[in-house]
Amino acid sequence: MNFIELAKERYSLRYFDVKKVEQEKLDLILQAGQLSPTAVNYQPQRILIIESDEALAKLKDCTVFHFNAPIALLVCANKDEAWKRSYDGKIHTDIDASIVATHMMLQATELGLGTTWVGHFDPIAVRNAFNIPSNIEPVCILPLGYPSKDAKVHPNHTKRKDISQTVLYNHF
Repeated sequence: MNFIELAKERYSLRYFDVKKVEQEKLDLILQAGQLSPTAVNYQPQRILIIESDEALAKLKDCTVFHFNAPIALLVCANKDEAWKRSYDGKIHTDIDASIVATHMMLQATELGLGTTWVGHFDPIAVRNAFNIPSNIEPVCILPLGYPSKDAKVHPNHTKRKDISQTVLYNHF
């Protein structure tokens, strides 16, 4: 499958099967994250794998958007290791973690798995539930697993603005 086909195939999965994700597939997804570009290649990403019943129960207390996936990846970044832009002090934790998450989402799709990006979570509850140090910024949660038999693409998924509305040349 070429990249554009892969990008078109990926959608936000909200109905997961109970089948566990094989370790070999999880390893490939994590490798895709490891190979992701980050600012100055500082690699500040930290991925917390949430897979035990106890950990998944804790996650449910932090967000309503867990979709009962058999595993979730909490994508974070270390503020002390992320690149800081000298002009305005912007720390690139959110950007680096987002690039890593996107690579992992696309790898999951290629492997026949589904994900959805969850940004709607209580960061304080997540930090407390998983003992996340203050220098680690939780950026997103990726519920991960096989699509259930009831899974379907949301009708809005294929709606895209015309490229002329989102791409400009040389000025706004």
